[in-house]
Amino acid sequence: MFKETHPILGTRDIKRAIEFYTQQLGFELAFGDDADPPNYVGFRRDAVELHMQFQFEHEMGTIRLRFLVEDPDALFNEYRQRGVQCVPNSVHDTPWRTREFALNDLDRNALTAYRDLTSAEKGRHSS
Repeated sequence: MFKETHPILGTRDIKRAIEFYTQQLGFELAFGDDADPPNYVGFRRDAVELHMQFQFEHEMGTIRLRFLVEDPDALFNEYRQRGVQCVPNSVHDTPWRTREFALNDLDRNALTAYRDLTSAEKGRHSS
């Protein structure tokens, strides 16, 4: 069921981080949200994709992982049957065109399971 994981690195200054990752490390900026400055961006180099998100100082000690899965709804239902608490307690479509749910592990590491929306699903959300 699991297909990939995308680590989310925290940053206190996303503009500086974008400059460093693109100019110093040779990554390309693959995507970013519409905020100015962006809150969430992705970098790609060859087959490696890293995500980055602005974090407040008190958030910097935790790790966030995104797992690309075939069916987040089925996985959510499996976790629900096992008593896993998700935040929020639902699977939902996002403005960044994924279907996902999230949870925190016992050490407050954030884990998100997601899949990309299909073309038809994206069309429903563009209006």
